[in-house]
Amino acid sequence: MNLIEVDSASLAKDFIEMAPQFYKGDANYIRPLDADIEKVFDSSHNNFFKEGECVRWLLSDASGRYIGRIAAFYTKQIVDSSDLPAGGSGFFECIDNQEAASMLFDAARNWLQSKGLEAMDGPVNFGERNNWWGLLVEGFHKPCYMCNYNPKYYQDLFENYGFQVYYKQHTYWRDVHSELDTRYAKRARKILEHRGYTFAHVDKSKLEKAAVDFRTVYNKAWVKHAGVSEISEKQANDLLKNMKPILDPRLIWFAYYNGEPVAFWISLPDVNELIVQELNGKFTLWGKLLFVWRKLTNQCKTMFGVIFGVVPEHQKKGVEIALIVESATLVQSGSMPYTELQMNWIGDFNPRMMRVAEQIGAKIYKTHHTYRYLFDRTRPFERYPII
Repeated sequence: MNLIEVDSASLAKDFIEMAPQFYKGDANYIRPLDADIEKVFDSSHNNFFKEGECVRWLLSDASGRYIGRIAAFYTKQIVDSSDLPAGGSGFFECIDNQEAASMLFDAARNWLQSKGLEAMDGPVNFGERNNWWGLLVEGFHKPCYMCNYNPKYYQDLFENYGFQVYYKQHTYWRDVHSELDTRYAKRARKILEHRGYTFAHVDKSKLEKAAVDFRTVYNKAWVKHAGVSEISEKQANDLLKNMKPILDPRLIWFAYYNGEPVAFWISLPDVNELIVQELNGKFTLWGKLLFVWRKLTNQCKTMFGVIFGVVPEHQKKGVEIALIVESATLVQSGSMPYTELQMNWIGDFNPRMMRVAEQIGAKIYKTHHTYRYLFDRTRPFERYPII
């Protein structure tokens, strides 16, 4: 077997094109759009290159056929600020062969060690956590947009190498039109009544304000978590700008306290339901026309909950449930096409949010593992701390 570093445009193309071979005959597989993968490794699109590095490899057999791939990456902020600086590995694909998988993992580990890292997380993204994060281990349903989907045997390849579960990520599912448990809805309304809380979905013509509100809540609610950096004004604006072609403003909700943003719940139409699988990763003109037609004719039936956040001083007050209740009033009114909700992703280190999902009648639908591999094999392994 031969390990090849991706250092040219042709090899970068091979890195993408080699993946579908592992999913032949899998009716649930939806090939990611090539452009979405390419942007991860394009420094002009990915802000993580400003303070980080990334490298990719392909693995070929004796005949020259590609049988595996992997990427490794890190950010300087992680190296400088963490007691246990961990890099990442991701975009892993491989034949069902432990030797081949171990060669790929070794390449990523050795490169990260040379950069001063002490551990390797995977499979993760060289970017934000809401995309390409975790290994699917339960619930092999069709993936939502920019979510990892993989063969079942990948779990053995990771765990046999020595990766350990750092945390589990649960995707919850519920029927949009099933009634919310009135106990929780009434409790939320009672707690928040006459206390200065208001709720509203975004106005598509005022995305700049939505970006400001999102950044305010995100930097208070999420940055306390290990490995999560503050989001800049530009990053927040870019995020909403990139969402604009697909977002439904009625699915992006904010809670305010005396006019100040204190919580958000961002959901999107599941773009994978609008993408024609036969396009094989290429978003051609014909594909774009079909995409627009499917969107205009309300063929997307899944709401995809991307991220939820509440600033610390307003947690444990019922804001989470109240925000969901308010949005559900509109979603269940019959004016929207959605029939199901998938909430992605809730870490098992966040039992409070897991309880919220359960309180609204959602059930675990998929489970991904984020693994960690310690380079010092004598060091005690610790899971991600409960928040």
